[in-house]
Amino acid sequence: MNDRLKFLVLIGVLITLTALTTLPQIIEAKRSKPSANNNYSGTVATPLNIVQNKRSDVVVRGSERNDTSIPVREMKQLPMGGHEKREAAKNPKVPHSHKDMPDPVVQSTVTDSSAMSAAITPDFNGISFPGVACNCAPPDTNGEVGSTQYVQMVNEGFQVFDKTTGASLLGPSGIQTVWQGFGGVCETSGDGDPVVLYDQLADRWVITQFAGASVPTDECIAVSATGDATGAYHRYAFHLGSNFFDYPHLGVWPDAYYMSMNVFNSSGTAFLGPQPFAFDRSKMLAGLPATFITTGITGGSSEEVYLPADLEGGTLPPVGAPGVFVEWPGNATYRVFRFHADFATPANSTFTLAAAPAAAGFMTALLLTLAQGVDNLLVYMSLFADSRNELDLRVFVTLAACATGWCAGAFWLARRSPLAGVLRRAMRFALPFLLIAVGIYMLKDTVTDVIEHVAS
Repeated sequence: MNDRLKFLVLIGVLITLTALTTLPQIIEAKRSKPSANNNYSGTVATPLNIVQNKRSDVVVRGSERNDTSIPVREMKQLPMGGHEKREAAKNPKVPHSHKDMPDPVVQSTVTDSSAMSAAITPDFNGISFPGVACNCAPPDTNGEVGSTQYVQMVNEGFQVFDKTTGASLLGPSGIQTVWQGFGGVCETSGDGDPVVLYDQLADRWVITQFAGASVPTDECIAVSATGDATGAYHRYAFHLGSNFFDYPHLGVWPDAYYMSMNVFNSSGTAFLGPQPFAFDRSKMLAGLPATFITTGITGGSSEEVYLPADLEGGTLPPVGAPGVFVEWPGNATYRVFRFHADFATPANSTFTLAAAPAAAGFMTALLLTLAQGVDNLLVYMSLFADSRNELDLRVFVTLAACATGWCAGAFWLARRSPLAGVLRRAMRFALPFLLIAVGIYMLKDTVTDVIEHVAS
């Protein structure tokens, strides 16, 4: 094969391979780049149902029961009865499309400790294993710092500490202590997955766990009547439905207490999708009958799960700003949703996809993809080169042409989603065979050149 023909084959092969191996990654990063208009402006976008592309059904439901308890410190402290070592609730697993890969934005240097101004004091032990006679695995440990107290919760207990001295003010006690005399599944069938929050806007504590007769169908929420976590609580039982409602996580927001759930069928054998909830914060702070609003399961079993934002500090978001939910980036994007909960007119409530920024940022993904492409180019070029070909200038020109070509192609394809999707799907099956064919061709051509060179 003459040099001119060999060089043309080299150009074609390299451009094809680098494009096919790297374009899908750049396309995905470009498509997930957030819009410049994603900042909240006081209005809510058109409601989006991720699956059906139409308005989701809004459900509003009142609490099954509510009351105000006597101070918890005056109640009989109930350690849980003995359990075998187990998970507090046998939670089914959520399917993920996650793939292990190196973290492209991992910190590579150690922060200078002298630059850290906050002192870590005091240091004291929390609830010790096995907790409150639960032996639960995992313990689902979480805690929250208030103005004067620290509250820790585990499966299936809680404890209140003095934040300054670390002295125990109450407990450790079973979570069921809070629900004595309340009735229903919250008193008799609490199942753990506890969450404690401090509502710094009102100086109140929020203590929660899920419950159910056989599987978790209810969420039990207790909001303290004062800033003292050992005092009285406004207690609420919310029946969410007949499915298996798992992994409750809550966040404080000015207009509501927002919660996410991973929903399974009633037997726990099939993941149905994530579901958002909003609880009427103003009513619960006052101890009045309260409602929750949900837009139902939002995206089906193929959607990744999400968590609600929890407001920190005293700086409030803009008046009327909806609650924020962020989705796990199993598909390489952090999808961000806005939940506008309208308790006066529930039908106006919306759960809206607001943004989908790339997990590592567009430029990071672009540079990494370019680096990967350059590495592939250098490997293939060295295999095509031999002692009779002066390819230095050709290598440089080819590298520049390929880099320009596949980046331009990525931006072009990113604006043509159907074509980009076809390319991504096709390459999953075709690429291995193309690589094998190119490898065989290069080996055959190289061996032939070596034989000819030795013979000469």
